[in-house]
Amino acid sequence: MTGRDNLIGRRRLLMTLDAVGGVWRYALDLASGLRSNGIEVVFAGLGPGPSVEQTREAGPLGKLVWLDAPLDWMAEDEAALRPVPDLIANLAEREGVDLVHLNLPSQAAGLAVEIPVVVVSHSCVVTWFAAVRGHAVPDDWQWQFRLNRQGFDRADVVLAPSRSHAAALQKAYGPISGLQVVRNASLVEHPRGLKEDFVFAAGRWWDDGKNGAVLDAAAKHVDWPVVMAGANRGPNGQYLPLENVQWRGELSHDQTMMLMGRAAIVASPSVYEPFGLAALEAARSRSALVLADIPTYRELWDRAALFADPHDPQAFARAINRLSRDRRLREELAEAALSRARHYTPEAQVAAVMQIYDRLLPANHHARTAAE
Repeated sequence: MTGRDNLIGRRRLLMTLDAVGGVWRYALDLASGLRSNGIEVVFAGLGPGPSVEQTREAGPLGKLVWLDAPLDWMAEDEAALRPVPDLIANLAEREGVDLVHLNLPSQAAGLAVEIPVVVVSHSCVVTWFAAVRGHAVPDDWQWQFRLNRQGFDRADVVLAPSRSHAAALQKAYGPISGLQVVRNASLVEHPRGLKEDFVFAAGRWWDDGKNGAVLDAAAKHVDWPVVMAGANRGPNGQYLPLENVQWRGELSHDQTMMLMGRAAIVASPSVYEPFGLAALEAARSRSALVLADIPTYRELWDRAALFADPHDPQAFARAINRLSRDRRLREELAEAALSRARHYTPEAQVAAVMQIYDRLLPANHHARTAAE
């Protein structure tokens, strides 16, 4: 065993996650890769608790501890988040971790630990308002801006999943020290097989950023059936009626991937996507993509998808029908998307994250080892 292997073998980190959004998939997939590289992960959950299935899924990848505190975007006010830094710091101390990896920047605000802190901005209320509403976060939500800014300043490294989201962060918050881009990845892998003539879309449709209303309206003018999966009722009373599509409700990840694997076309009408994991999963499923013409999707999928104005249902319908009526184009774009997806691999993501850990940990780790 090399010295580096021995060093890595001793590493342990605390990673926050939640059970209601894409961070769950990100955290578990990343933890799987880190575990293969000798890093032990302790998961710290916040927000609504996990399902039995989620708890079972996390079990082989790391210890799962659920903290009694909300997620920032579900909190009524700043006071509800005051326990968060102490809860995280106390758990980090109890578990003897070497690094804290936080999947909400606000969780780093006021965090008193003597180990490196990495924060990831998967999304945030401030950039959501800019993209979805076209204006700054309202005055009564300014505490979200303040806590995130404090979290960025507290972190040793700040990660964004795309250059587009990194740019949006700095436009919203000003310069962010230590900001780096590490693109997300997917473990989805479907064998090549016959595709079926329907359009599929998955998302949290109660979120206006996912823009499900446009796809529902477009479905009236689409040749093929449009199938949508995902919750259309949100935790704070949000609701999106879906009237023109075949809505399958909230499915497990495996069930969603099975449907996606069958669909010849996958659509995403989102107006706000810091990365857009569903598009990557669809590309790895050999589906042709019809995507909203937003900066993130252009950055990641230009020349590997058809794009449509996310504010125009007719534009989405035209793009979908163009693919449904042209098998050759459909297959060409599916292959182009699959080829592009091979750049966004778990191996590349883990390697990039490991490099960051390597840079942050050695001096700190040696000091701890000597003290022990």
